[in-house]
Amino acid sequence: MIILSRPNWYAVQAQPRSEMKALAHLVRQGFEVYLPRFMKRRRHARRVENVPAPLFPGYLFIGIDMATQRWRCVNSTVGVQKLICNGDVPAPVSAAVIEQLRNRHDEHGFIKLDRMPQFAPGDKVRVVEGVFSSCLGLFEGMKDNQRVSILLDLLGRKARVVMDAESVAAA
Repeated sequence: MIILSRPNWYAVQAQPRSEMKALAHLVRQGFEVYLPRFMKRRRHARRVENVPAPLFPGYLFIGIDMATQRWRCVNSTVGVQKLICNGDVPAPVSAAVIEQLRNRHDEHGFIKLDRMPQFAPGDKVRVVEGVFSSCLGLFEGMKDNQRVSILLDLLGRKARVVMDAESVAAA
């Protein structure tokens, strides 16, 4: 009777902005690698675009079968800074965590994030980008799934402003 052992999951710290490079080199070495990514909204020069970004910047997960695979070579892999360890042994990540992340994938393989702000009407908010950057206001409500309505104190009057939900943070 042959008993096949299942690989356990471990966290790997990648070098800065080298998650994809580390993933490619680890896969080339025969490891099972998981890099959870989401579609990030990026603004630059009046353009808004969605780009893939790591859910945990600087980290990825690797499946290692300790009985059959050499794990020490992970630390010397191109793009990898270090395998996260407890002392001298790799620190395992629960398989349930990986499974829960994979269950949130959309049809394109990206993790779906809840984009709704977690504010209640009347909460104080700060505008973090745009014309009203660093202004304080009161959260009024959601207009649709990407825009919020806030009340700003402009020139001694309360003015209702509708803006992108990602432009607002808790004050």
